[in-house]
Parts: sequence; C-alpha cells; structure tokens
Amino acid sequence: MRADARKNRDHLLAVAGAAITEQGVDVSLRDIARRAEVGLATLLRHFPTREALLDALLHTSFDELTAKAGALETSSSPDDALVSWLRDCVAWTTEYRGAVVLMAAAIEDTESALHASCVTLRAAGARLLTRAQAAGMARTDIDGADLFALVEALAWLGDQPSLAPRADHLFAVVAGAILTSTASSDTEAGTPPSHP
Repeated sequence: MRADARKNRDHLLAVAGAAITEQGVDVSLRDIARRAEVGLATLLRHFPTREALLDALLHTSFDELTAKAGALETSSSPDDALVSWLRDCVAWTTEYRGAVVLMAAAIEDTESALHASCVTLRAAGARLLTRAQAAGMARTDIDGADLFALVEALAWLGDQPSLAPRADHLFAVVAGAILTSTASSDTEAGTPPSHP
C-alpha cells in the first residue's frame, strides 16, 4: 500500500474509532465519512462494508489483548494473569459501545470478517484459564468459551447506563467466582454501591 493511501486509511480508522466510542458500532458510515472530511465513496473504497471497517479497527486491539495474554503467562501468577486479562478485555469491549454484540455473533459465524480475531482472542484467554486451572487457582468446570461469554456479559453490563455504576463490583463477583481462591488483589473492588 502506498504511503498516502496508508495515511488516508489510518485517518479513517482514527475517525471511525472516535465515532464508535461516542455513538457505538451502529454509527452511520456516512457520518464517519463526513467527520473524516471525505466522501462516502472514499470510505467504501477502503472499507466496502461496515464489518470490514470494524474488523480493521478492532483487529489491532484484539492483537494487543492476545499479546498481553502471552506476556501475562510469563510475568504474573496464574490467578492474577487471568483476572488482569479479563479486566482488560472487559474494559476494551465497553470502550467500543456495542462491540460485544458483534463479537458474540462473529465467534459463531465462520464467514464473519471478525471471526478469526475473536477465535484467537478466545484462545488466548483459554490458555490463561487452563494455566490457572492447572495451578489449582481457577474452577475446572468452565472453559475458554465460558470465559469469553463472561467477557461478553460483563461488557454488556458496562454498556447499560443504569448498571454501569455497579460494573466494578459485578466484575469482582464474577472474577471471585472463577477463582478457587479470592486471594487476587485484582478481584477486590471494594464494597458494592448502595441502592437508594
């Protein structure tokens, strides 16, 4: 790809990322093009479908989360590595509003542009879970698919304005339920917010 084409593509991705953070994954492509100060045809030349745009945008983040899982395997205790990665996945997923719905669909749809990235990300989490299970630090009746579903569920909670204030507490509850011991300091999120 020529340098100017790469620059234009990177600009479109930056604008799309900001738009999705603000408005969610259903933001109109026309709005993204307008914000980027290009015509819709230019946006579609780079990204012929919404899914192609989202794949390009999310692929880098998926790669970073996958790489982080690899680094955590060697740098942290099994329980801390698992909870840290889980927390990062949930935080990233709630940053891009609505991405969790796409991830849930893409993991099952082998034709989806996002499928391979989601499968790789799920496998990275599964390795951390297996490591914690082997060390006796995580329950053994869940697998990588369950862990990925929990990421999706926790991210969905963060997307709900009425539940967002409880997101940290609920994360701690779920993380504590995954671990066989709640010794991990990452799971201690304090007391739950009081209800009116």
